[in-house]
Amino acid sequence: MDMQNAIGLIEVSSIAQGYLVADEMLKAAEVELLIARTICSGKHITLVCGEVGAVKASVEAGRRFADFALVDSLIIPNVHESVFPAIRGMNVIDNPDALGIVESFSVAALIEGADAAVKAAQVQLIEVRLAMALGGKAFFTLTGTVADVKAAVEAAQEFIKEKGLLVNAVIIPGPRKEIYREII
Repeated sequence: MDMQNAIGLIEVSSIAQGYLVADEMLKAAEVELLIARTICSGKHITLVCGEVGAVKASVEAGRRFADFALVDSLIIPNVHESVFPAIRGMNVIDNPDALGIVESFSVAALIEGADAAVKAAQVQLIEVRLAMALGGKAFFTLTGTVADVKAAVEAAQEFIKEKGLLVNAVIIPGPRKEIYREII
């Protein structure tokens, strides 16, 4: 897909409803399916990307079919380009510096927080981990100078806290290399 400038997500509390939502989202508009899977706590997420209008139409359709099971949703127009590879676990970090970790109770809030973080400062997203073997929680990691990581983490915290879904956030200046080996 050439114009992956928007991302949309539907999170539901029913696995069966989740697959119905995924199908309806794909039928509603020309979007690319990034993820359609179960996550911890017996929930399901569907994540799509594409042109802004198509993503909006897809998420609107998904919300209609989510019905009673809707947990959360998001549409991020003009999503930061580093969010896609971070979700796929494909960002390559050459020279890690300070480490920031932000944790959320919601996949949607976490992705929105990660986007806010990378738009707030000169940082590199390492990974966005979405609720697999995490008890339904999600977290992202990023690196940069201590000042940039602090600014990025604060931007993400502010956004996620506003939704009441922040679990925790930490900044580790100069972490040991062994810590990065566990993350990257």
